[in-house]
Amino acid sequence: MIVFMMLITSCSSRRGTLSSSKSGSNSKTSSSSSVGRPTMAGNDYIAQYKDIAIAEMNKYGIPASIKLAQALLESGNGNSYLAREANNHFGIKCGGVWKGKSVTRPDDNINDCFRVYDNPQQSFRDHSEFLLRPRYSALFKLDKDDYKGWAKGLKAAGYATNPAIRIY
Repeated sequence: MIVFMMLITSCSSRRGTLSSSKSGSNSKTSSSSSVGRPTMAGNDYIAQYKDIAIAEMNKYGIPASIKLAQALLESGNGNSYLAREANNHFGIKCGGVWKGKSVTRPDDNINDCFRVYDNPQQSFRDHSEFLLRPRYSALFKLDKDDYKGWAKGLKAAGYATNPAIRIY
């Protein structure tokens, strides 16, 4: 299932190294992995965050497997800069409504704005609330056990930004 999700969503591979707060203070430069910090494997990531994903599933009806697959992919198993330094496990950008902390990172554009969270739980919750947007409303008619339907529905609704992604 994780492999299936990796085939339908992706934009994390283009994350760059420049980071700064919205106001320009506390600028940092960082590579994709921190020196001296061990990297997390996929199974370890799932073990660490499965309870949060299950709680979100029970509250919002989004399959925990879908949430974990997206988080695994977008955060590079929790090893990406955004996951480690901004607690942003889904690569959610600021958008026009975000009033919280942010970092600027290269993605689709050189200075894309990404949300910063106080903890991973906030990132998982914001992802659930992000999916409550009207463009994803058809997904909530699906059973929370229908991960294949959710995966195909997310792709159809435009969640994945990589045009090379195929659904099998």
